Amino acid sequence: MPTNEGANSATGGATDGATMRAVMHERYGGPEVLSVGRTPMPVPRPGEVLVRVQAVALNPADKFLMRGEPTLVRLAMGLARPSRRHRVRGHDFSGTVAALGAGVTRFAVGDAVFGSSDGALAEYVRAKVGVLAHRPASLSVEHAAALPMAGLAALHGLRDAAHVQAGDHVLVNGAAGGIGTFAIQIAKSLGAEVTAVCSTRNVELVRGLGADHVIDYTLGPLTRSDRRYDVILDNVGNHGLGELLALLTPAGRLLTNSGEAGPDGGAIARILKAQGRALLGRQRVRSYLSTPNAVDLALLAEMAVDGRIAPVIDDVFAFERAADAMAYLATRRARGKVVVAVAGS
Repeated sequence: MPTNEGANSATGGATDGATMRAVMHERYGGPEVLSVGRTPMPVPRPGEVLVRVQAVALNPADKFLMRGEPTLVRLAMGLARPSRRHRVRGHDFSGTVAALGAGVTRFAVGDAVFGSSDGALAEYVRAKVGVLAHRPASLSVEHAAALPMAGLAALHGLRDAAHVQAGDHVLVNGAAGGIGTFAIQIAKSLGAEVTAVCSTRNVELVRGLGADHVIDYTLGPLTRSDRRYDVILDNVGNHGLGELLALLTPAGRLLTNSGEAGPDGGAIARILKAQGRALLGRQRVRSYLSTPNAVDLALLAEMAVDGRIAPVIDDVFAFERAADAMAYLATRRARGKVVVAVAGS
């Protein structure tokens, strides 16, 4: 599951009294706790850059942090309410470099960039150079913002955790979501045969992304499939581990990647059960971490430019409607990514 290792606060480090607009929350809760307000503008530290944000793509992780779920995250963010440095939401962004911290040579002021850093739903965000990549001119700011968390989660899961090879048969559960739409395309680029699980309204979408087979879960559960899969990427968590293992080949790999509660409990319980299952038999059950890094961000941009992947964007919301964007994300009905336009707001 994706994390944001190395992320920095959007509210810490300002020194001259300058402020910016940001989407913040003073308490934990649903989208209704979000509002646009003013907060100190961050100042880049050594090894960091300040980015003027143009677009932000939302992720389920943003929803969980907004709610303070699981409760364990409040140990870092603030027990009763988000601390001052954790009140701005958003992680995945694209924009232009506005200022450089000491020692930064890979970027220059004015460079078009994209990446991931905490507190991105703001006019400016501070980010370490290790979680940034240059944005190719042919890649829109919206499509670039859509790449980091979901694209890396799919890449790191399929390429690194499952070691997908040409000829493998890969099942993607939750194929029409942010990670799922990337997973179909990345699996195909690795030479796999792909089965996508989605609802009726998304069948044509996933076929258009390259899925060889589609299971419409509104017509029957994926557990009825008579195929056996080398790799299952489960982005939903709506089936027990035992049910999914029954769909694997004898040496198959199951990747669990959902923060939602399901038959095996929440994300933490699912990870623990997956680790226990991994000790038994030849089938491998993996929960994995995906952290942003410049090399793989640049690879995703290259893949988007040459057509191996195409980011799917459901809708673009104005900055003032960021709460509406989060509410739509929380419905779990979005196709691909939900984006908030920031620049010019």
